[in-house]
Amino acid sequence: MGSLFAAEAATSGSRSLTITLFLVFVAITLGITVWASRQTKTATDFYAGGRQFSGFQNGMAIGGDYMSAASFLGIAGLIALYGYDGFLYSIGFLVAWLVALLLVAEFLRNSGRYTMADVLAFRMRQRPVRTAASVSTIVVSIFYLIAQMVGAGALVSLLLGLKPGTEFLGMDADTAKVATIILVGALMIIYVTVGGMKGTTYVQIVKAFMLMGGAFIMVLLVLAHYKFNLSALLGDAATRSGKGSAFLEPGLRYGVETAGDAAKTFYSKMDLLSLGLALVLGTAGLPHILTRFYTVPTSRIARKSVLWAIGIIGTFYLFTLALGFGAAALVGGENITAQDKAGNTAAPQLAQQLGIDYLGGDTGGSIMLAVIAAVAFATILAVVAGLTLASSSSLAHDFYANVIKRGNASERDEVRVARISALIIGAVAIALSIFAQSLNVAFLVALAFAVAASANLPAILYSLFWRRFNTSGALWSIYGGLASAVILVFFSPVVSGSATAMFPDQDWHWFPLSNPGIISIPLGFLFGWIGTVISKETDPEKYAELEVRSVTGHGAH
Repeated sequence: MGSLFAAEAATSGSRSLTITLFLVFVAITLGITVWASRQTKTATDFYAGGRQFSGFQNGMAIGGDYMSAASFLGIAGLIALYGYDGFLYSIGFLVAWLVALLLVAEFLRNSGRYTMADVLAFRMRQRPVRTAASVSTIVVSIFYLIAQMVGAGALVSLLLGLKPGTEFLGMDADTAKVATIILVGALMIIYVTVGGMKGTTYVQIVKAFMLMGGAFIMVLLVLAHYKFNLSALLGDAATRSGKGSAFLEPGLRYGVETAGDAAKTFYSKMDLLSLGLALVLGTAGLPHILTRFYTVPTSRIARKSVLWAIGIIGTFYLFTLALGFGAAALVGGENITAQDKAGNTAAPQLAQQLGIDYLGGDTGGSIMLAVIAAVAFATILAVVAGLTLASSSSLAHDFYANVIKRGNASERDEVRVARISALIIGAVAIALSIFAQSLNVAFLVALAFAVAASANLPAILYSLFWRRFNTSGALWSIYGGLASAVILVFFSPVVSGSATAMFPDQDWHWFPLSNPGIISIPLGFLFGWIGTVISKETDPEKYAELEVRSVTGHGAH
């Protein structure tokens, strides 16, 4: 069966079909982007889509932003390889929405205009706080962007049958992967610079419909294969995973008990706790999700859009169960890792096998693979556009307009700088993605969540709910949380010292955990408290104004 996947993926028919479908999607979304550019006349149009989206539209767009390559490719791959432990990602991502709904969505929508820094800087000194928020936004966005680009490279390798020793258009496998990453980066820059928030939002909505439709069809075929008998599906998944009954129990990837090594067992369990903290708290600090709350006209619609998003995202994460276990059962763990060690191609490989079984043999397999691959590409392109828009908006609105120009920049200049920023951020993300191709995309996104929860969330919550909070506290919180998360990641097994690290041949790691959240998130809150109490700055009147605005929306926009 493994040779069937590799051989069939490499056929010219499959390649042609996949490339055609991908080009059709790109043409449609570029058309949407060009149309949106004609509607984008002001800074509000560029940053917030004119605040004209309904709760359902914004809910679909939030779902489109959130259901990234990490969800479709990464989580399905982790479940296919690690069973129960892989599903922990789905649970964490979904529960995180309750934090965003209860603590952030409405208050942020009422208090700010375009970016997270609008809220943080409201009652503090503008320039230092906006600078810190801009730095944090860019770092978190780049972590997330790397995950999407890595997913694109893995996907193309499967589609075009690229393995060591094979070629495509005169390029070897590694060069073709790099070329794909550059292509995706170029497209995301076009979406942002031309269409702004309005174009990006409609691309997200189209992509969300495609992703939900594609996943639903695959889930239906997997369940039909087992006559809707979940027990048979799980039994086959456990058998073909090569892990046996351990596949359906905790402890295969996290919380692993190592006989005779208490320290290793302890670190494995702490890694699980750290991952859970990062996933649950990270969503409420993600810049590209936070900016979505500004695209609706009222706080009531902001709440409604989050409820729509929870329903859409919750349904999708239930789908990942069937996709992951279905891939383990019908493709097999050995065939998945033979194509991609991190498991990022499990869902497309499952699509191909379902096509072979139910849609007329090899041709059906090619069609199904091509369709799901086009959906996955749509997912990647839409998410990277949202991320790039959030970071370039912060750089233009917060740093350029309010720090460099001290609030005196024209709207036209601000939007022009945002477009230039998108180009620069896209180039940086492309360069870093080339070095991270051995890592699982869901795992990379978990790191982005840890950084967001460490740097952004403490500052947001303190700003909204602590009267005493001040400029010093905001700076300590953002820089302290950001530095602790990034430093711990750099000296962790993720970057060096392990076979799947970013630099597998080097070893400078001393931090034993793969996710820094359990240390860096409390540090972010602690730094914010220390920075606040060592400064005498306080402005109760400004806090009272923010409190009224955040609760009622009075004077928000």
